Amino acid sequence: MKTIDLTPLYRNTVGFDRFASLLDNAFRAESAAGGYPPYNIESLEENNYAITLAVAGFTQEELNINVERGVLSIRGEKHKVEGKNFLYQGIANRTFERKFNLADFVEVTGADLENGLLTISLLKVIPEAMKAKTVSINTNKKPIFDVEKEMTV
Repeated sequence: MKTIDLTPLYRNTVGFDRFASLLDNAFRAESAAGGYPPYNIESLEENNYAITLAVAGFTQEELNINVERGVLSIRGEKHKVEGKNFLYQGIANRTFERKFNLADFVEVTGADLENGLLTISLLKVIPEAMKAKTVSINTNKKPIFDVEKEMTV
């Protein structure tokens, strides 16, 4: 497995300490998952996203969706079908687990299972304190505080 040296990135950034571990986990998870089940990630509108997984043959009871510490996990555990004698079985019938690292402030808002597709809805909710704001420059010549006044108190 290849590792990426992110040292140059850290020279100009602050607060991205877990970025390297996110990349490392993403590479490890992708190679372990083996491409099953296939999925799409869509940007629907500003701050609205959807992850769709092809889970043909799985029922709602056989699927488990969990979010913990910024990681969305989807697990499918297929129950064995008794009494069937397959001549050929091409439909995947194996347990899987897919993990997605969610950005800060991304919340799972719902999930739908229809026609063999599991769609998970995501919403990025940015708090007001984190939104960009314009700071006006004071054209007034007054100092922000009076040094002489502060020293005499």
